[in-house]
Amino acid sequence: MQKGSLWFRRPVLGWALYDWANSAFALSIMTTFVPVLLGEYWNDGAESAVTTFRLGMANGIASLAVALLAPVIGAIADRAGRRKRSLLLFTALGLLMTGSMYFVTAGQWQIALACYVLASIGFAQGNSLYDSLLVDITSAEFYDRVSAYGFALGYLGGALLFSVNVWMVSAPATFGLASAGEAVRLAFLMVAIWWAVFTLPLIFWVHERPTPDKPEHGAIAAGIRELLGTLRAVRQQRDLWIFLIAYWLYIDGVYTIIKMAVDFGLSQGLGMEDLIRAILLTNFIGFPAALLFGYVGDWIGARRGIYVALGVYILTTTAAVFVDTEAEFYVLAAAIGIVQGGVQSLSRSLFAFLIPRDKSGEYFGFYNMLGKFAAIIGPVLTGLVALMTGSQRLGILSILILFVAGLFLLTRVNLPAESQPVETP
Repeated sequence: MQKGSLWFRRPVLGWALYDWANSAFALSIMTTFVPVLLGEYWNDGAESAVTTFRLGMANGIASLAVALLAPVIGAIADRAGRRKRSLLLFTALGLLMTGSMYFVTAGQWQIALACYVLASIGFAQGNSLYDSLLVDITSAEFYDRVSAYGFALGYLGGALLFSVNVWMVSAPATFGLASAGEAVRLAFLMVAIWWAVFTLPLIFWVHERPTPDKPEHGAIAAGIRELLGTLRAVRQQRDLWIFLIAYWLYIDGVYTIIKMAVDFGLSQGLGMEDLIRAILLTNFIGFPAALLFGYVGDWIGARRGIYVALGVYILTTTAAVFVDTEAEFYVLAAAIGIVQGGVQSLSRSLFAFLIPRDKSGEYFGFYNMLGKFAAIIGPVLTGLVALMTGSQRLGILSILILFVAGLFLLTRVNLPAESQPVETP
């Protein structure tokens, strides 16, 4: 494969553009507009600590559902050769529920969170199946770079649509809208359309390996049997399950920061404009930084690249407790932008080295299951600590132990030779 042609091969580009498509949900909806509307529009007059608790519980419920579903659906999809079709079904759920939030009116926080939970399930389960397609679109030597490419396009695509949404909110009359509130609600429809349109390249250009020896008849029962077999196999693969536990711990901290950062900033008295600037800074920095980490995986190895990223997360989580000004928040946002895509993309590619290719859907189901089980703990823990102490700062600090424990366990994993640093072709 020619290095210069890697990014423009249709399977690779179509796969990466799905990250461009659904990152609009992660940034505009999950990170920004749901926390804002939950506190200011859908709210029934509750205090900020109660709103934090509600958001944490909603994120936790969605994560629990995905944790329970992901490995089973992955096993069934592997058996039937329908990982791509299953991905599209969950994508449809996600974008339909996202668009539905446009119609939720003031004070209806229960309906809003119900739609949000379903949209989050579609988003997260779709991502699990999307991750599993990595082994179908490129060879092992390019896992680090292609995985990083997807995250990089995700940061750029999400930031571009988010910039338009922010412009709409700040100048609604320019778009013929009556108010900023109407602009925020319209953003939900725009994200759903964006998600649908940029999923089309994946539909036409990405093809999973056929499984002629595994008939679709009885796929559910056979998939569950294979899942139970894989559970037993994972228990016997020491390095694989240690990696999964390490990932379970440290990715919890990453996802918690993504989901709760805006709520934390608002609770500290930061203005919405400052928070939006910080979010855009994180994502625009994240685009080149994620690409860079793909090459870092080649130069020093994926695991060492993750070490670097987790070290930065430990420092920024500690520093967040002392943030008092907008400038300090911007510095933390920039630091997270440098490493956020790196820790995610290198974790995905490192896991791909550890698993059998013909069971990637099932194994990536485990991968995402552990991530989602962890993401139950982080948001709920943050919300509970904030509710009990009245301090969102202590809530954020409570996730620090997850980064440290995950980093330690990652050092205990023995990696295959093919995952070690290689010369750039």
